[in-house]
Amino acid sequence: MVGSRHELAGPPAAPVDLNGTGHYVHWGVVQISVANLVVIALMVLVFVLALLLPFPHGRKRG
Repeated sequence: MVGSRHELAGPPAAPVDLNGTGHYVHWGVVQISVANLVVIALMVLVFVLALLLPFPHGRKRG
């Protein structure tokens, strides 16, 4: 269907330029990309939130 409103437009554009060079953080002998550092920070945040947030209690039978 040419000219249809439902044509496939391809994948959506990435929020960041993925064709450019990567950005890296250097800590002595440790070198990590900023993207991987962000992913690790988010995983640590989710882990800490899982430890600190109250667990929902189920209904007590009685």
